[in-house]
Amino acid sequence: MKKILFTLSLVMVVLNSCTNESATVNTVESMKTPEMQNFAKAMRSLGDPANRATEEEKKSGSAELSDRRKRILLPSATELIKSTGVTDAQIQQKTNGDISAILVWAIQINQEKMAQIRNNVKL
Repeated sequence: MKKILFTLSLVMVVLNSCTNESATVNTVESMKTPEMQNFAKAMRSLGDPANRATEEEKKSGSAELSDRRKRILLPSATELIKSTGVTDAQIQQKTNGDISAILVWAIQINQEKMAQIRNNVKL
């Protein structure tokens, strides 16, 4: 009888810890802004067969994304930047229309917001 009670209590502890872990993950995902979610989707879409680097792009030898692939990310990156209160004019002024600079800026914003979310979850 004691073995059964011990086993049941051990199972309950394990199940409870698994439940808490998934709740934390769901909280992080639910705390992302729509702009962050769209940017993440755009980044993941680069792995889609239609958006992968072509043989020609691979042969260029550059570690940088091709212009075609950068344009895939541009709309969601711009929206993420704008979500911080920045205007189109300010984006143009800061980046001079350079797509790479816009993407770097958006990645920085995304990383900062993710750090804030992680800190909030830890609290």
